[in-house]
Amino acid sequence: MLFNSWTFVVFLGVVFALHYASRRAFWQVGVLTVASFVFYGWHTPWLVILLILSTAVNAQAAQWLMAEGWSPQRRRAVLFGALGFNVGALAFFKYFGLLVTTLVPEALRARMPAWFSEVPLPIGISFYTFQGISLVVESWHAGTKGFPGLMPPRGPREVGWFHARVWFFKAFFPQLIAGPIVKAADFFHQIGPKRWADVDWSGALRKLVLGFFLKMVVADNLKEATALLSHPGFLEVPRLNLWLLLYGFSFQIFADFAGYSFIAQGLAKLFGYELPLNFDHPYLSTSLTEFWRRWHLSLSSWLREYLYIPLGGNRRGEVRTYINLFLVMFLGGLWHGAAWSYAAWGTAHGLFLALERLTGIGRADPTRLPLWRRALGIVVTFHLVSLLWLLFQFPDIRHAGAYVRCLFTNPGGALPQSIFVIAVFCLPAVLYHAWGASRGWRGRMGPLWSGRVEALVYGVLLFLILVNAGASGDFIYFQF
Repeated sequence: MLFNSWTFVVFLGVVFALHYASRRAFWQVGVLTVASFVFYGWHTPWLVILLILSTAVNAQAAQWLMAEGWSPQRRRAVLFGALGFNVGALAFFKYFGLLVTTLVPEALRARMPAWFSEVPLPIGISFYTFQGISLVVESWHAGTKGFPGLMPPRGPREVGWFHARVWFFKAFFPQLIAGPIVKAADFFHQIGPKRWADVDWSGALRKLVLGFFLKMVVADNLKEATALLSHPGFLEVPRLNLWLLLYGFSFQIFADFAGYSFIAQGLAKLFGYELPLNFDHPYLSTSLTEFWRRWHLSLSSWLREYLYIPLGGNRRGEVRTYINLFLVMFLGGLWHGAAWSYAAWGTAHGLFLALERLTGIGRADPTRLPLWRRALGIVVTFHLVSLLWLLFQFPDIRHAGAYVRCLFTNPGGALPQSIFVIAVFCLPAVLYHAWGASRGWRGRMGPLWSGRVEALVYGVLLFLILVNAGASGDFIYFQF
């Protein structure tokens, strides 16, 4: 079920009414949990089976890891068993086909059943699997002390409430399919009775309007405008258009994914929950190090807390630090998709992060850089990030390389209509980042004047959603 569909509007209205029909936490959690499973299985009901299995395994593992009287050996067995299940399920459904295609000779693959190389990818599995791992690891660390919002159950009623909250955490529909990735310790303490009167209507509407604008007006229109960004279509396209297509695709990815994240935050606010910020004007970054502090923040935080730090982080010498950076980004690239182009994308980011650390660029405080240095860093980083996005668009790395070559060798001239359309729909994303860069200046305007300007901006965004939305389509990160 797409957020940008009338079916979802009706679904949201019904769930909202049922949620606030009672102030009892158990009722509200139950309504949202059932609604989340309906939302997830709306178009493909069999997907719910895997989500149920994943949730049941992680819930039971969390209960056992918090149980009293368990020996360290038994707890360790539960931990590794749960982690093995999560990683194994993700590996099978996401990477089994890639491994078969890579390792098994073509002649042998031809005699295999089709499903060996065509295992279906359950939507959102990367996101809810990472949340399951977060729950298991947090439960392991907490033990019998528990953590805020999730204490070890002491009786049948508490066991039921324990599992109800875990199922709600794993399935909460706003962030179920494409994040933000919510860590257990950041969510469970929010679970409790919610009141209609406490809804942050202003914050929710701002997030929803911004999110739907980025998705429906910017990303969906750019998706049509960047249709030439395909092989072999780009081979005869003029250089200027190729550069504009690259910029358009870069802003399309941002607007599509950031749009989903803002919508998810707005929807969660309607039900009284706060989801973590996932994007902080990433194209204002002066380095790739800063980019990863602004882009997909929930993934960056998860990788740092559950992978980089357990590997040793930067505590075991410079060489080990560079190895950890490389390994984390390589795996982070593979997390995005079952193709070696994603691994190459993550590897490239890891190498540049290591280079920035080695040269000191990544350690510089961007707020203390001279204006010219910040401007240069933003331009260079944006182009580097945009070029690396080609590995998302082209599963065949050779096609991405051919595109880069064509940026410099294709004939001159221009396709004016294409340039105009891309420029028009990139402009809002540019202005959004300019709005973020003017944060300090807007603070000096005074709350009344600043509020009026902001109200006018959101009014314009809402108007454009109604009159200039592109053709509805899936969110890009659904495939991850």
